[in-house]
Amino acid sequence: IKLNCLGAPRLSPRVEVVEALVDLLAEAGVPRSRILVFERSSRELERAGFAIRRSGGPYLCYGTDNQWDPEPSTSGSIGSCFAREVSTTCTALISFGVVKDHDLAGVSAGMKNWYGVIHNPNKYHGTNCNPYLADVCRHPFIAGKHRLTVLDGVEAQCQGGPAFFAGGLFPLGLVAVSADPVAADLWAWQVIDAERARRALPTLAVDGRAPAFVATAARYGLGVGDPAQLKVVAG
Repeated sequence: IKLNCLGAPRLSPRVEVVEALVDLLAEAGVPRSRILVFERSSRELERAGFAIRRSGGPYLCYGTDNQWDPEPSTSGSIGSCFAREVSTTCTALISFGVVKDHDLAGVSAGMKNWYGVIHNPNKYHGTNCNPYLADVCRHPFIAGKHRLTVLDGVEAQCQGGPAFFAGGLFPLGLVAVSADPVAADLWAWQVIDAERARRALPTLAVDGRAPAFVATAARYGLGVGDPAQLKVVAG
């Protein structure tokens, strides 16, 4: 379970929500000793309120802490060393992010979270992270193992991201789950633009940061990128 704790402690997957997911996985038959909650660094996890555990406990929890594959691998236009947790350790992956805007990508929700498992993400932020973000997500380490995208939307952020910015916060009051990573980000885009409209802010597209990677990922066959095909089911 890859978290996005950049905006911790306020704008980050909440411990209680993550642990509820862990409980569901355990109830479904996944041994707790094989459930790993991870981030780029142990420090970020601790700032978000998680206890670091490399053994024992109700689940494992630690940062990748710059433990990359020794050799880079390629996918489309990217060439990166991946964190060993996604290349080797884990057989199934869940992206657990938040709903927030991003000053370059437009949206940082489920897909952008995977920039946290490559050693050189700063190299791939040009042209609104397109096609680079979609190329990371279609790498077999990600696309072949992705099972769910979960977004903690108790609070969301429509401006000032990706770092925490109190002036951009708004209450959303939900947790979103999708087996389709592209649809999840498309939905987050719509939610963010709707709040921006309420605040008389320009849409992300007008602001020059439309999440073009959504359409690219859909073209790659990673999921639904057409708003007309997006289905939202209230639980």
